[in-house]
Amino acid sequence: MSFPPLREGLQGLEPYGAPQLSLTLAPVQLNVNENPYGPSPLVVADMAAAVAAVASSLNRYPDREFVELRAALADYLAKDTPHGIRSDQIWAANGSNEVMLQLLQAFGGPGRTALSFAPTYSMYPEYARDTSTTWVEGQRADDFTLDLERAAALIGEQQPSLVLLPSPNNPTGTALPHEAISALCVEAGESCIVVIDEAYGEFRRAGTPSALELLPEQRNLVVTRTMSKAFALAGARLGYLAADPAICDAIRVVRLPYHLSAITQAVALAALRHAPELLARVDELKDERDQTVDWLRGQGLEVADSDANFALFGRFADRHAVWQGLLDRGVLIREVGPPGWLRVSIGTPAEMTIFRRALTEVLATGDTDVSKATEVSTA
Repeated sequence: MSFPPLREGLQGLEPYGAPQLSLTLAPVQLNVNENPYGPSPLVVADMAAAVAAVASSLNRYPDREFVELRAALADYLAKDTPHGIRSDQIWAANGSNEVMLQLLQAFGGPGRTALSFAPTYSMYPEYARDTSTTWVEGQRADDFTLDLERAAALIGEQQPSLVLLPSPNNPTGTALPHEAISALCVEAGESCIVVIDEAYGEFRRAGTPSALELLPEQRNLVVTRTMSKAFALAGARLGYLAADPAICDAIRVVRLPYHLSAITQAVALAALRHAPELLARVDELKDERDQTVDWLRGQGLEVADSDANFALFGRFADRHAVWQGLLDRGVLIREVGPPGWLRVSIGTPAEMTIFRRALTEVLATGDTDVSKATEVSTA
């Protein structure tokens, strides 16, 4: 046996992660869907004061029930549903990644199945693998929507314990209609948890409702969010969910003791106090996204409708040649999703200007591989 004695199923695997390159190699980094706008000096000062206030008591464990933070998150989410959200419906962890892993730990496991529909978030099968949960993947339609009849049939056939559905979807940016979510919750039944991953929920277009509205009528529904995107707190690691209180109670069984540090709680609370200021930047990014989608389509490219802070575009015969051509010009985007597609995160207006200029040059190059890449589908 080779050393170290890694368990079967993990041997030879590479850890998850998007490319991380220095700013020297890629001055414009549009590959991991970060918010390009850091907190303002006012918000930074409030965060620093909040951390200083808890620093003197760091010899003590933090509030393991994070009561104040749960109440603040419930108040924040209440704006997205006419039914309100109570603090006992809230659970939080170190990023929505840990929230998802805890859901798989609590409701997945040996002999149980988790299900999603590709293209979908690439970490989902890894959560399943890490919890010894069987992973099953259906397919979305060509336009990245869900064929509800086929989706329901697969759920009925597989009888999963969890269904994981990002909305807006990553990597496509498409959102699910309420009718689809409700129908899948009913089809799954109370022996299955249906998770709607709204990591990009704040970026949805006007008229696209949040799945939070469906919580009172769908007991098996879980809606997850993160502070990494809209709140520009990717470095702070705070994700959370809203669900039936019984689901939150069940997650306590698998959570690690004192899993949310006092510093994390203090920073998140400070950010929530400044939600209006931080979300104003979201509106700017939504405008920039819509302009980017229109521009890409104007170049003859196919672009998925996006309710997120990114755009998936293609289709390229050799997407890697396009990706490399952009990187050669100092722009890093993501080679992810279905074959032939690329994903660009929405940055500042200056960054997006550089991206457009670089992509124009790449598509105009006489290189054979890249010129082939400009062929697009008429579907």
